[in-house]
Amino acid sequence: MNILVTGGAGFVGSACLRWALRHGHNPIAYDNLVMGHVSAVPAGRLIVGDIADSAALATVMKRFKIEAVMHFAAATYVGESVTNPDYHYSNNIAGTMSLLRAMNTAGVKRLLFSSTCATYGMNPKVPMSEESAQEPFSPYARTKLAVEWMIRDFAHAYGLGFTLLRYFNAAGADPDGKHGEDHRPENHIIPLVLEVPLGRRKEFTLFGTDYPTPDGTCIRDYIHTADLAQAHQLAIEATTTTTAEVYNIGTGNGQSNLQIIKACEEVTGVKVPIKKGDRRPGDPPALVADPTKLKTKLGWKPQYTNIVDTVRTAWAWHKANPEGYPD
Repeated sequence: MNILVTGGAGFVGSACLRWALRHGHNPIAYDNLVMGHVSAVPAGRLIVGDIADSAALATVMKRFKIEAVMHFAAATYVGESVTNPDYHYSNNIAGTMSLLRAMNTAGVKRLLFSSTCATYGMNPKVPMSEESAQEPFSPYARTKLAVEWMIRDFAHAYGLGFTLLRYFNAAGADPDGKHGEDHRPENHIIPLVLEVPLGRRKEFTLFGTDYPTPDGTCIRDYIHTADLAQAHQLAIEATTTTTAEVYNIGTGNGQSNLQIIKACEEVTGVKVPIKKGDRRPGDPPALVADPTKLKTKLGWKPQYTNIVDTVRTAWAWHKANPEGYPD
């Protein structure tokens, strides 16, 4: 299948692109490289462009005879969305509208959207199924939910099959150690903790120790990018021109921030000094998936169910590439 991957040079987008390529598809990345990296994409598979340019998108779709779109391109920092909502609404909502217009122009009728568990907000139900109430707590999460609504409306009006994937915290690196996480600035806990044993920081700042959780720190469901990529492959192959589906992607096991730190210490053999900080705005206490639907309906079988194994792949990548990608 010819697949356009928006945000295909980013952490998750490129992992899904590489996986799709290894499993018989023909993916093309479309990325403005604000957060993405040329080196994350196999040679000859990157088109540099912005999703705000609907005409350029449509041209690319026609040129490569695109049959389906995997849509990752978005602003994703929760804290930044609180202080700069303009940037997030412009990128996530206006950008997706531009993409949907281009798909309509080019006659592309299948879409896989990278949504988020953050749309469930402060929902106290753990784990969360696809039917859990969506009460987004941050501007970032609200833009993602708004895009879900927009996709449904476009699908109804213009004949579009879609699958919404609400995934939890992406983590880890390719098992071969050649590709991994490289955000600038970095705000994900595992790579930040690993900067201590790498000698790139003296301590790790723990944001919030007074949450209503067993150890007072946030709980998240960490899903390895290989398992995310497998889910995307299964979902795009199951998406027809009439599909209207939603799946959570997570392990079903929550890990607190303190447990993540301990896992990093176990893998690296280095004690990580902790500095306590205030809660970050927009952070819910706990987000854990119920992945039953994905497993039963699409036959998804995650390979990484132990957080230590996930951290081990991340450590191999960061140890070999302490500066991240060369570009």
